[in-house]
Amino acid sequence: MNSAQKTIQYLNEAHATEQALTRTLQAHIAMTPRSAYRTDLERHLRETRSHAEALEQRLEELGESRTVFATGVGAVQSLVGQALALGKGPFDLLRGASAEEKLLKNAKDESATEALEIATYRALEHFARRTGDKKTARLAASIREDEERMLGFLQERVTTLVDDVVRSELKDEDVYDVSKTGAAEAVRRGGKKVERATREGARKAGSQARSTARQARKVPGVAQAEGELKGSIASEQDLAIANYDSLNVDEIVVRLSELSQIDLAKVDAYERKHENRSTVLGRIDSLRKDEPWPGYDELTVDEIRKTLARADAKQSREVREYERRHKERQGVLQTAERALAGNSNG
Repeated sequence: MNSAQKTIQYLNEAHATEQALTRTLQAHIAMTPRSAYRTDLERHLRETRSHAEALEQRLEELGESRTVFATGVGAVQSLVGQALALGKGPFDLLRGASAEEKLLKNAKDESATEALEIATYRALEHFARRTGDKKTARLAASIREDEERMLGFLQERVTTLVDDVVRSELKDEDVYDVSKTGAAEAVRRGGKKVERATREGARKAGSQARSTARQARKVPGVAQAEGELKGSIASEQDLAIANYDSLNVDEIVVRLSELSQIDLAKVDAYERKHENRSTVLGRIDSLRKDEPWPGYDELTVDEIRKTLARADAKQSREVREYERRHKERQGVLQTAERALAGNSNG
């Protein structure tokens, strides 16, 4: 293995941690009430997504195919990404003696992940400097500084979260307000729309209710948290894949690409609770990726086409790549290709 190959290995490992952390932060934000702690999580989610994009760009510059790291089928993605996500997702919402205790456990998990990321980027930075790769070294140093800053914030928040546990479990005070969580705020914002739709008639109400569900899921983490919660308590009949329990691994895997992110999260939680098959979970992990834009999975082909008419080249490429990995709807793919051709000609 030469130095470039080793650098790519380390970059892929870092990219896997960023992808896993993105999902964890989304789920944690959805269950965290509005507070300084949640503000920290929301800011770091934006940073984490930015880190993943920067790593992807550097990997492409070094000749790594986007397919390799975007689909997540490599050993690094499978081992590192799944290890970080293990025990999280739906189970973050179920563990602990109280809601306050759950938030404290989340913060401790996040601190551990930040420490791992700091070590990962410190190693990458040092290796890149030793091998004369100044660009990779600068990137690693920049991301490491963000992770160190976030770890500092988390350490400050831990004491406040412990105080909340004391108030809740030892003093029997009401501290956790579920109505102020990220998920609840999203649903509440859509509530007035539902009421107006109901007054306007049954037919219109049905359409508006679907719109409200889409609106709620535009908040980072809501769709996946919803899917994970439902999957953790779901029966076979609740899954988007019919007769799931009677299917073998190959039969399940071939159908996963057709599912939305929320349905993938449901299957993921259900599978972990029951058979826990690594092949199924690995394929789900490779497909779980941010939609091209919030609410994409809820849209019809015509609705996506209308958005693509105004999209730039970057967004058109994201739609094409996402669609190829998932439903492969020809109407969407053709529109994305035309949009890309138009952008290149312009």
